[in-house]
Amino acid sequence: MRVLVAAVFALWAAAPAWAQASECVGANLFDAMTPDQRAEIDAAVADIPYHQGLLWRASKGDQEMTLVGTYHFGDPRHDAMLARIEPLLADAAALFVEAGPEEERRLTEALASDPTLMVDPDGPTLPERLDDRDWGLLSAAMAERGTPAVVTSKLRPWYVAMMLGISPCMIRQMAESGAQGLDHRLVERAEALDLPVRALEPWDTVFTLFGHLTPQQEIEMIRAALPAAAHADDYAVTLTDAYFAGDVWAIWEFGRFDAYRNSGLTRDQVDAQMRLAKEQLMDRRNQSWIAPLTQGARDAARQGKGIVAGFGALHLPGDQGVLRLLERDGWTIERLDG
Repeated sequence: MRVLVAAVFALWAAAPAWAQASECVGANLFDAMTPDQRAEIDAAVADIPYHQGLLWRASKGDQEMTLVGTYHFGDPRHDAMLARIEPLLADAAALFVEAGPEEERRLTEALASDPTLMVDPDGPTLPERLDDRDWGLLSAAMAERGTPAVVTSKLRPWYVAMMLGISPCMIRQMAESGAQGLDHRLVERAEALDLPVRALEPWDTVFTLFGHLTPQQEIEMIRAALPAAAHADDYAVTLTDAYFAGDVWAIWEFGRFDAYRNSGLTRDQVDAQMRLAKEQLMDRRNQSWIAPLTQGARDAARQGKGIVAGFGALHLPGDQGVLRLLERDGWTIERLDG
């Protein structure tokens, strides 16, 4: 989620100077799975609509949109996709992204002026809410991400859980090199072409996603995220390789089965967390994006053009994914990178 990534790096800017750079080196954990473990993931993915593919066309009469599933962190492999999309941008009426430059600016200003958006000043603290084992794992994982225990203890649980899913070396590399994900690169290219950039949702969306969680759901969200943090570089390599292979939904199911084995939660608890995350981070947002996307395509059609939309790849697949929602609305869906 692009606004969450922006929030991560807004807080990272205040990280201690001793947080040193490191190269992202890891193993692809799919390769280490037993045949039975990989078969479980393949079976879970098989019936998911549009589970593979990053680049799509949706058309309805004279209306057309190109949809690209993005990855929010820098990687030289983005060059090929950007080259493929560039002529489509040149002919488009607008680029739609999760959050544009104006939304990121407002988010950064809000975080600077109101620390309580990320920090709970009133408690109880996370070490008071977690058992000793989980607090030890959490504080060590967050220290690797440049956030000392005294700060982590006061952070809001949803933010901690999301940050655990980001490899420390990816955070450091982006902070130091400025390497940008496909979303940002699309926006930069659109601006160079003087192409309007439209946001699919308000700048403060990230703060509204988790406000209804119970205290127990907040803690289970952290516990479900801890396994990924334990081997963050391997996890990053695994998910990045899956993304560039177009195996979009395998990324989601990998996280589920890893949590089954390593989180200490029951399968029912893991499934509940995955369901909650899917509803909050994807399904509801996907549903809200259909109106601006279709309105944008209608407006573009009046100019004899289409639109381009780039957003996190996990928003594409599934029964509540953007592609299936458009299909139900009468759009014809065609994969372009198959």
